[in-house]
Amino acid sequence: MTLQLTMQSSELSSEELSTLQEMRVRCAKNILLSTSLAGSGHPGGSLSTLDNLLVTYGCMRHDASQPDLEERDRVIMSIGHVSPAVYATLAEYGYFTEGDFLSGFRRTGSGFPGHVERIVPGVEWDTGNLGQGLSTAVGLAHGFKIQNRSNKVIVFMGDGEHQKGQIIEAIRYASKYKLDNLIVVIDRNHLQICGTTEEVMPQSIRSLYSTNNWDVQYLEDGHDYNAYFQTFSRAYQKSDGVPTVIVSRTIMSKGISFMENIPKYHGSPLDRDSLAKAMAELGVEDEFEKWNAIRQQPVATDTIQEYKAPELSVSGGTPLVYEAGTMLDNRSAYGNALLSLAEANNRDDNMIITGISCDLEGSVKMGGFHKHSPKAYMEAGIQEHHAATMAGGLASLGLVTFFSTFGAFAVSEVYNQNRLNDFNHASVKVVATHVGLDVGEDGPTHQCIDYLGLFRNYYRSSVFMPADPNQTDRIIRYIAAAPGNVFVGMGRSKTPVITKEDGSVFFDSDYSFQAGKGDWLRRGTDATLITYGAVVPAVMEAWEILKAAGHSVAVLNMASLVPLDKDAVLQAADTGVVLTVEDHHVETGLGSMVGTVLAEAGKGISFKRLGVSQYGGSGKPADLYASQGLDGKSIAETLSAMLG
Repeated sequence: MTLQLTMQSSELSSEELSTLQEMRVRCAKNILLSTSLAGSGHPGGSLSTLDNLLVTYGCMRHDASQPDLEERDRVIMSIGHVSPAVYATLAEYGYFTEGDFLSGFRRTGSGFPGHVERIVPGVEWDTGNLGQGLSTAVGLAHGFKIQNRSNKVIVFMGDGEHQKGQIIEAIRYASKYKLDNLIVVIDRNHLQICGTTEEVMPQSIRSLYSTNNWDVQYLEDGHDYNAYFQTFSRAYQKSDGVPTVIVSRTIMSKGISFMENIPKYHGSPLDRDSLAKAMAELGVEDEFEKWNAIRQQPVATDTIQEYKAPELSVSGGTPLVYEAGTMLDNRSAYGNALLSLAEANNRDDNMIITGISCDLEGSVKMGGFHKHSPKAYMEAGIQEHHAATMAGGLASLGLVTFFSTFGAFAVSEVYNQNRLNDFNHASVKVVATHVGLDVGEDGPTHQCIDYLGLFRNYYRSSVFMPADPNQTDRIIRYIAAAPGNVFVGMGRSKTPVITKEDGSVFFDSDYSFQAGKGDWLRRGTDATLITYGAVVPAVMEAWEILKAAGHSVAVLNMASLVPLDKDAVLQAADTGVVLTVEDHHVETGLGSMVGTVLAEAGKGISFKRLGVSQYGGSGKPADLYASQGLDGKSIAETLSAMLG
């Protein structure tokens, strides 16, 4: 680290000011050089936020030799496009060399992508699109409070991105939970791509925070090192239960006269002649040709930081077994399992299991957990976008984070938020109730029928759909101890306990859930029904009808949809007839997955898919299922026709 500022000082020394100015010149050179070399990037905002970045890293707790230091403060870049400023600053503080940055910036396979990503040493989060960073930072700040840790969280934001609604959700939440360990720094340069912020979408940024009881600090000159140092130091050292925002009035492209206050430099690099002019203005050598030659060599990858999952020690508790004949909704089994996990793991001084709800505590059955572990339960209000993103921040600290709401809100509404958690290996446990046509009378707008299709687009998430309360219990305990992002979906209605042919409980005390493993509920030789979730009872009813008609039919329950048990699918194909049945969009669910497996294996069998083929209506689930051929009688008729 080249600079360590003492926040107990009233102001910066002349030596520190001189050092900061020297660092700024080097960083400005590298910002302009990197973007011109790449032929793309964002020099304007990088130059306007640079001074605040340099002072922040001089004040906060961090160690370039130990990027994963537990005691480190966290910096989240909500304005991830200012990556040139971030990388230049991190190079100054010793995380890597300026050569690493300049030779690799925006090159395929390098460790220096166009927007900040955590493959870069010193970067904490893949930012993604604007408006997400504050929610992530809030999750981190609240997580540190839950863990009784003194770490601070600093999030850098732009003024234009405050036009996004998710930000006000995060602002309200941080105030409610008194997150005084959170500091927001806003690069208030009044410009965005299409002009001034006043022309594009006027708003009073300071009022957004002040009306929600934040400590609002305004700097008339955000490039004044002493003013920012003094303001940041006060915010860092206080503990009054009030989060702080520093609105820093800056100049787009600060330091290069012909670039200043020109919107196009938000996302436009300098051409060759303009770059030479800028380098002369900075008083530094123009090294474009040197680095351009170096960039013709194979890209280096040695700086790439591999993801390390937090070390967890989670007790699965004692599984609950619901007896044959029991009728219980899976969401109640989820609530019971979550409470059991809290009882097994959470202590006043050491919370491990956390839960987030969005004004649906009773419906998603989190009441028992809330009562047992009030410190670990978070009520986010009707703010699903913030809640989903915040969950990623919490989970990244090693807190096992369950985010629960209805399916339409947990999947469709927050698709991008879940996507960013997937990018970040966040290990969020999304448990959605009220999934599929089983939502019934609430109608088609609330019937989430695309959960599998959407989650299949992610590369680091699993999808599990329990068949009954017992399997729900085991899946919830499994995901608590297993790393990775997970979606668990379930319906609204009470459902019977699945039994073996002899009437005993199928998912009994000896059963353990395994990802990527199907469950053969019944064995048969004539055909196979492959199903999951809320329609399993209807499939079992169809099995009874088919059995009475003399057909030997297997039933394969695919509670693990991602990953899928492909071996079991191929085994099912050996019967020669396969019918998939699901409470999901028929074109994007299990049926399509099974069809792909069969086609790639060259299996020429009789195959058909049953699922939701049009939006459902508002009515009783049984009637909605029957209207789309998903009731027991219709399923049996479809398979009978396939058997001939």
